[in-house]
Amino acid sequence: MSPAPDDDTHRPSEHELERRRFRRSRRRRHTWISALCTVLALVALGAGAVASPGWERVHSLFLDGAELRAAFPELLKGFWLNIQMFLVAEVLILVLGLLIALVRVTRAPGLQPLRLAATVYVDVFRGVPTLLLVFLVGFGLPALQLQGTPSQPWVLGVIALVLSYAAYVGEVFRAGLNSVHPAQRNAARALGLNQRQTLRHVVLPQAVRNVVPPLLNDFIALQKDTALVAVLGPLEALRAAQIKADYDFNYTPYLGAALLFIAVTIPLTRFADRLQRRAAERTWAGAVR
Repeated sequence: MSPAPDDDTHRPSEHELERRRFRRSRRRRHTWISALCTVLALVALGAGAVASPGWERVHSLFLDGAELRAAFPELLKGFWLNIQMFLVAEVLILVLGLLIALVRVTRAPGLQPLRLAATVYVDVFRGVPTLLLVFLVGFGLPALQLQGTPSQPWVLGVIALVLSYAAYVGEVFRAGLNSVHPAQRNAARALGLNQRQTLRHVVLPQAVRNVVPPLLNDFIALQKDTALVAVLGPLEALRAAQIKADYDFNYTPYLGAALLFIAVTIPLTRFADRLQRRAAERTWAGAVR
């Protein structure tokens, strides 16, 4: 007969169990205190708003439920255009931003003109406000009367957003590429990979993983900035709210448009926060090891 195996199962000590119970109790207590303080703060803010002298006017102009229900179908239809602009612009921004970053980090002497052009592009388009760029592209590009120039306002707005945000995303990608330790490149070259293979299989995957959280923050801002295209006239959410508000002399449609943007940006924000926490935990775990 084979001997019975030893019981190597770890059993925490009574002291450790007591510490765990204390931590759970403290966590529950902190949760209850946080929830109570939040509720009290919201009640105080609500009471202060209702007690203000202009509450009745604000309620009728901004919180009219019937007006919101009447305007919501048009707002939802316009918001779908915002989503479409966001999705198209996001893909183009990722591609253009990555190309800009790759050009700026390369050290090939023959690519010096491209590096200079990429640097000028980033400096210029990060320095111009996005709203001003929407005006310049939306009204200036058609004025050139070039063959093949798009005439749809939403397309011109997407071009402006891509030009603006690609400069920011390019810098994010460049920071990610520079964050990869040179030892990773040296190890890849020692294994027989050439420079292009090293970039594709070793450097780029690590760089993209490092910059996912800041990229999400940029795209959250991009989703909101699609409303800037309203100045060119396309019937997106903000423009639909403006038309409805001007027709009925009631500003509740603006609140409805804001709620639609919030419904998209808050989940994206929480997801970005979660990724940032996970990245911080990985960094901390690597430092401890």
